[in-house]
Amino acid sequence: MVGTHVNESRVTNGDESPAQADIQAVRRVGQVLRLFGPDTGALTAAEVADRIGLNRTTAHRYCVSLVTAGLLDRGPQAGTFAPGALLFQLGAFALRRQEVMRLAPPHMQRLAARTHLTAVLSLWGSSGPIVSHVEEDTSGDVLLTVRVGTQLTLETAQAQVFLAYRQDQLQVDRLLGNLGLVDQTRIRGQIKAIRESGVAVLRSASRGITAMAVPVFNEYGICATLALLGISNLMSGEAESPQVVALQGAANALTAELGGIGSPLDAGPPSVHHRL
Repeated sequence: MVGTHVNESRVTNGDESPAQADIQAVRRVGQVLRLFGPDTGALTAAEVADRIGLNRTTAHRYCVSLVTAGLLDRGPQAGTFAPGALLFQLGAFALRRQEVMRLAPPHMQRLAARTHLTAVLSLWGSSGPIVSHVEEDTSGDVLLTVRVGTQLTLETAQAQVFLAYRQDQLQVDRLLGNLGLVDQTRIRGQIKAIRESGVAVLRSASRGITAMAVPVFNEYGICATLALLGISNLMSGEAESPQVVALQGAANALTAELGGIGSPLDAGPPSVHHRL
C-alpha cells in the first residue's frame, strides 16, 4: 500500500462549505486550547496530535498559528507550547466579569429594599451594555423590571455612563459615529454632564419612567453600571436625594470589594437631568 499524507485543514467532504470548514478550524482551536490546564502547562505538537487525533504536521501548524495569534507561546522546553499572553488576558477578563456577578447581588438586594425600586446591573457587551442581573422590590403596588440579557441602546443611562468612563474613547467615537449629528451632539453633552456629576438620570416623558445609573469600577477601570429603575413621580435625581445617595453608596461598596479605584467624581456637583 502506498502511504498518503492528508492535509486535514484543507480536505473536506463534498458537502462541506467553506463556512463549515472555518467552523471546523475554530473547533480544532478550541480542542487544542482545552488541553492546557493546572496539570498541563506545556505540550509538544506531537502530544497535541495524539490527544485530539490530528496528524503531527497539522497539529504543529495549529500550534504555530496560535503562537502568532498570541493564544499560545513557546514553552520552557524546546519544541513545546504553553498558554500565551492573550489567553491569560482573556481569562483574567472573564474572571473579573464573574467576580462582579458574584459580588453584586447582595448589594443590589439591599439597594432595592431600601429604595423600593428595581436595581439593575449591566456589563459591557460587544457594542453596548447588557442587562446581567436584576433585583426587584416586590413590596410596592407597582413593579418595573427589565429582562436579563437585554441589549441596551446608547440612549440609556447605563450606556452613557459606560461611554463617559470607558478608557477606549476611540470605540466611543466609533459607536457615536453611527448616529446622526444631532444625536451625537446631544449624547456627547450628556456624557460630559455625567463625568461632572458621576450619575446619569434619564426620564422618559412618554412612558413615565426614570432610570438613574452610576459606574462600578475594578482595578482596571469601569467594569459595570448599577442602576435604579422606577416610576418618574416616585424618583428624584437630585444629588442629595435618598435614591441617588443609596445608589452611589451601593456602587461605591461594590467598587471597594472589587478593588477598584472609585470615581474621582463621586462628590461632584448636582446631577443633570436629561429628557429622552
